Amino acid sequence: MRVFVQVPCLNEEATLPLVLNSIPKHIDGVDEIHVLVVDDGSSDRTIEVARELGVEHFVFHTRNMGLARSFRDGVDYALQHGADIVVNTDGDNQYPQERISDLVQPILRGEADIVIGDRQTKTIAHFSPFKKVMQGVGSTIVNFAAETDLPDAASGFRAYSREALIRLNVVTQFSYCMETIIQAGNKRLRIASVPIKTNPKTRESRLFKNIFQHMGRSGQAIMRSYVMFKPHAVFLTLAALFLVGAAIPFGRFLTLTWLGMAGDHIQSLIFGSAMLVGALLSVALLVISDMLRTNRTLVEDALERIKLLQYAPDRLIDPAAVTSADASHHPSLPVSVDAVEALLARRDHRAPIDDPATVAVVAREHEMDQDGARPDVPEPASR
Repeated sequence: MRVFVQVPCLNEEATLPLVLNSIPKHIDGVDEIHVLVVDDGSSDRTIEVARELGVEHFVFHTRNMGLARSFRDGVDYALQHGADIVVNTDGDNQYPQERISDLVQPILRGEADIVIGDRQTKTIAHFSPFKKVMQGVGSTIVNFAAETDLPDAASGFRAYSREALIRLNVVTQFSYCMETIIQAGNKRLRIASVPIKTNPKTRESRLFKNIFQHMGRSGQAIMRSYVMFKPHAVFLTLAALFLVGAAIPFGRFLTLTWLGMAGDHIQSLIFGSAMLVGALLSVALLVISDMLRTNRTLVEDALERIKLLQYAPDRLIDPAAVTSADASHHPSLPVSVDAVEALLARRDHRAPIDDPATVAVVAREHEMDQDGARPDVPEPASR
């Protein structure tokens, strides 16, 4: 049994030692524990600090790609290296890494496919009353969309089984947390929660500028996922509302006709007709979305079969056998340290890596300028 602990990082050189030193070195029922640092375009010494602390697995983004992309690339790397369970934590040390063993036990016992650390948000001191209320509201909405009963749907401290990761497909650009729960719930994956206590706050969130931006983006992700899996609930509801909206003015006009006063109320017919058109459009969208859902189901079935082939034990990738040219054409492939050194050397403040650790580079040539330097990229809003 091989566990990969995935640590997404964005300029975390100050807090990363706290995270790495508290990750358990032994878990009952687990043969190997590997730490994977996903560097999402850090400009500080995050990579060097991780190397000094013995980390041997990296995914490196040449620029900030966002939390969802970091999660997806980290999972791809872990599965390529034979992970049976992937645990996701964070580089800011908000989660208690010593509880990782509790997080993976339900999966080891075969009781769950996904385990989420319940932060018990009502007890977190640095959360404002408004934020605590919104966390509860958000979890309620996600539970409704996913048909689950999770107390903390926004928690990023999670453990996933290999089988769950093969079935899940992250498409959002903001945060994978809500989307994966809704997908897992509708795909009938078993989800469990483990109560945890968070560590003291070390910095402000870098995922969003303020709670309202977070609410807006999370709402978009939830609605998109809900429509994807339950288009009937959305468009039938809209069609019913429009039909009611059409029936009221039509009924009013009919009543006035019987009373001989319809001539002065033509606007009721106009409004009712507009509502009727809305109902017909909702039904049309329902038919289209249902066909798209059928197509998505077939595509996801094909993707699942492809992943089973890609991550089969006899197809795991040997990093030493992949060249830097291969990495340029296949950005998610792990590459040897010699290939990575040429990329890191483009950033003057980095020291070359010279010992044989496994490193993955996620880089695209269009993200580099003609001189090979890292382009000027605005500082991300935050994670």
